[in-house]
Amino acid sequence: MRCNPNLSRALVAGLLLAVVATSGCSWFRKGNKLYAEAPENRPLEVPPDLDQPRTDGAMAVPGGSVTASGLAASRPTQAAPATPASAANGFTVSGNRDDIFNKVGDALGKVEGLSIASRAQLLGAYDVNYQGSNFLVRVSAVEAGAYVSAVDPRGLPAAGDAPAQLIASLKGTLGGR
Repeated sequence: MRCNPNLSRALVAGLLLAVVATSGCSWFRKGNKLYAEAPENRPLEVPPDLDQPRTDGAMAVPGGSVTASGLAASRPTQAAPATPASAANGFTVSGNRDDIFNKVGDALGKVEGLSIASRAQLLGAYDVNYQGSNFLVRVSAVEAGAYVSAVDPRGLPAAGDAPAQLIASLKGTLGGR
């Protein structure tokens, strides 16, 4: 008896397909692959007490009650320097910092011999050149209003006669204390 060549080819192809299909299927494999790997390839396991931060003292309220006025009193505020050496370098003007910044800009524009190199309203600073000295005129918000001062580029009080004269002129023009 002779075999049909198409039938034998179909039988071989079906058998080959069955072997290929079952060889990659994990259902036919035995054992746990996770623990068969090397320890350095396994995923990390975090102990239960280390997977979340401690929160037992996170919401503890200090003794006494906390009120809005208590929070405002504990908030740091920038105060005007009170040392005699810096008294010549700054003064306080009552009002909003942005309004005072604009008034300082107007007053600086009227000072003879002064040139404004740049102004930065967000920083509250004017970079000025006056009588051969380069320094900043800074307007800072303080509890009493705005503090106008002369500082060098490092943020320290500006030294010299030119900054002291300019601050005295601005103080007279703006009515500072």
